[in-house]
Amino acid sequence: MGTDSEAEKSALKEREKKKLLALAPIAKPLAGKKLCKRTLKLVRRAAEHKCLKRGVKEVVKSIRRGNKGICVIAGNISPIDVITHVPILCEEANIPYIYVPSKEDLANAGATKRPTCCVLVLTKPTKGELGQEEQEKLKAEHDQVASDISELANSMF
Repeated sequence: MGTDSEAEKSALKEREKKKLLALAPIAKPLAGKKLCKRTLKLVRRAAEHKCLKRGVKEVVKSIRRGNKGICVIAGNISPIDVITHVPILCEEANIPYIYVPSKEDLANAGATKRPTCCVLVLTKPTKGELGQEEQEKLKAEHDQVASDISELANSMF
C-alpha cells in the first residue's frame, strides 16, 4: 500500500508531464530546471525593485524604445500567435530571451495575480533610483543569467 508522499510525488510528476505537453512548438531555447529556477528568482527580485515590464504590450513597447534586459517568455501560451513576434524583436535588439515552461510560475515570480505571457527584466528601474549595493546585486545576477541564456542559445545553433 502506497503512502501519501508517494501519491503526492506521482501527482507532481503528472503535473510536470502536463506542463511539458502544453508547451508551444516554438518554445526554444527552453530553460532547464536549474536555469528556470535562477531566472524566476531574478524576475522575483526585479519585481521587488520595480525593474520589470509585464505583458506583451509593455514588453514590446519597452524593446522598441531601446531598453535592454532579459526577456522571459512563457512556453505554454495559447494561442501562440500572441507572442510569436517577441523573439524576433529581441533578436533584432540583441536582447537575450528564454522560455520558461509555465505562465503561472512566471506570474508568481513577477508578483501578479494573473498569468503573464512575458516579462522584460531591466537592469535599473524606469522611475526612481536603487541603492548602489542593491543595483550591483541585481546587475550581477542579471549578467549571470544572461550569460547562461547566451550559452544555451549558442549550443542550439
